[in-house]
Amino acid sequence: MSYITEKAKELKVTGEYDVVVAGGGIAGVCAALAAKRKGAKVLLIEKQFLLGGLATLGLITIYLPLCDGEGKQVSFGIAEELLHLSMKHGYEAKYPKPWLENGTLEDKKKCRFEVQYNANLFGILLEKLLIDEGVEILYGTSVCNTILEDEKIKYLVVENKSGRSAVGCKSVVDATGDADVCFISNDKTETFKQGNILAGWYYYHEKNEYKLKMLGWADIPDKFKTKEQKELEKSLKRYSGLDAKELTEQVITAHAFSLDDFLKKGGISKEYNLGTLATIPQIRMTRRIVSDYEIDDTEMHKEFSDSVGLFSDWRKAGPVYELPFSCLYSTKIKNLITAGRCISVTDAMWDITRVIPVCAVSGQAAGTAAAFTDDFKNLSVEKLQKALQQDGVVLHEKDL
Repeated sequence: MSYITEKAKELKVTGEYDVVVAGGGIAGVCAALAAKRKGAKVLLIEKQFLLGGLATLGLITIYLPLCDGEGKQVSFGIAEELLHLSMKHGYEAKYPKPWLENGTLEDKKKCRFEVQYNANLFGILLEKLLIDEGVEILYGTSVCNTILEDEKIKYLVVENKSGRSAVGCKSVVDATGDADVCFISNDKTETFKQGNILAGWYYYHEKNEYKLKMLGWADIPDKFKTKEQKELEKSLKRYSGLDAKELTEQVITAHAFSLDDFLKKGGISKEYNLGTLATIPQIRMTRRIVSDYEIDDTEMHKEFSDSVGLFSDWRKAGPVYELPFSCLYSTKIKNLITAGRCISVTDAMWDITRVIPVCAVSGQAAGTAAAFTDDFKNLSVEKLQKALQQDGVVLHEKDL
């Protein structure tokens, strides 16, 4: 392998912000919204040209449960606000009638508080919400470096159609899904050891219906697999999601996977047509921060004094988790905090925390904290918790 040295050059500083959020998925949207509502000047950087990440561009269009599966809502605040937003102009499936039309407890036990929404509408509505609230959005932009000073990120170096430039910041929220800001800042990170299996979700039209084909699925953690399952899956290709050539291969394979599946019923006709393909790789878990605390899936119903919100297990009824603030911030860089898939969890817990409700809960907490301080480890947790409670967040399971 050969190397060259790129010449140093002067970069224009294109703006100064209180809070810069990297990544415009659900976690990033919630972080930007929360920070702006606390009076911060906020910039949201997104490398694609629609907000929502996997929830829109990735066609993972199921707003997973805000409830525990036993009739009790556990996630509130912006997490609930965005569920309602996702179905503002209608829904595709899984209408949670008992939760929206004063159903009984027994009715709610039979129907989780979730909905299947339209990806395109939701993405546009998220954009409109942020613009109306005064958040500045910069599309087609990637964070490619950070300039640190006194253990803080002073500038994010970004690249887009205008070239390479710098953005000044007091606090940074890494909501990239891949902990990219953490990684390029030499923070401590971990990768998903198990890797991701192939998925190729797509939409198609059949007769008068618009349907989601969930082709492939997120893998379950290895610790829950039988010996037979592990043996059977040895032949499956795994994707880390952290290599450009590998991601290209994954996308090409997913396209062929989707096409082959679609053509099983024949080619296009007046009654059958291919609708929408995912426009980003359907990779669920890649890289995360290592923070002061690493929450595990065994810690259900455990009370944390620094909890910043609640979430459930989307896969089964019963478990409720409190989200410790100590899972979110960098221990190395004072003004860096994470949200969504980037937070500090075990591999087994990652499968629970990677979904929309937890991204929203962690995003709201991270954005609120970022509006308050540029030194997260020394932030008054009590001040943060009080602000979250005022915004409708329930912090402890005992308070439900």
